[in-house]
Amino acid sequence: MTNIQKTEAFLKERFADGAFFKEHQADGEYRLQHSYRVAHIAREIARKEGLDEEGLIIGGLLHDVGYCLPFEREDAWWEHGRMSARLVRPFLEQLDLSPGQVQEICYGIAIHVDGEADFAGEKTPFALSIGDADDVDRFDAYRIYETMVFEDFRNLKIDDKCKWLREKLDWISRRLDKRSGTETAEQMIRERLLYQRQYYEKVLEQMKHSETIIV
Repeated sequence: MTNIQKTEAFLKERFADGAFFKEHQADGEYRLQHSYRVAHIAREIARKEGLDEEGLIIGGLLHDVGYCLPFEREDAWWEHGRMSARLVRPFLEQLDLSPGQVQEICYGIAIHVDGEADFAGEKTPFALSIGDADDVDRFDAYRIYETMVFEDFRNLKIDDKCKWLREKLDWISRRLDKRSGTETAEQMIRERLLYQRQYYEKVLEQMKHSETIIV
């Protein structure tokens, strides 16, 4: 088996054994599908930027493995990058990878949530690309649906829907100013954020026309 095939097997095994995913099957299926999409995006970034393709695919597949562990606090999901890095390091050390590759993959996984790791490392284009690939998928079309379902948008009152949409648009404006690890990722993220902005602006316009006739 190749390193990537071994990584796929490890990923599926960990998700299948995760207590949270056993109780929330749909969440487990989403997280697995998300991991594969992130790996595909990571590969595209690697090819266009001349980065370690195999390493970024592996990092993309494993970046969210920490979700299979129990969270001690409700807000502990902020820790899942660091949790994932700790969980995957022993596995990565068994693959045909150099110590430097293992370290950089683990560091990229650790920082992908909030930019912080609990061990020393360098924010190289490779390390940043794991989080960038995650963002590309999180900002893409399917996540719009996931977010609106999660926020129970359908059952909000019109005023609350408009408030929610304006807050999303404000967040997009701020996020557009954030730089990425590579030009490729920055372009991919910008393209998806602009699509989101256009979508939310259209929905907001619909909401404005949902209660009365404007004379």
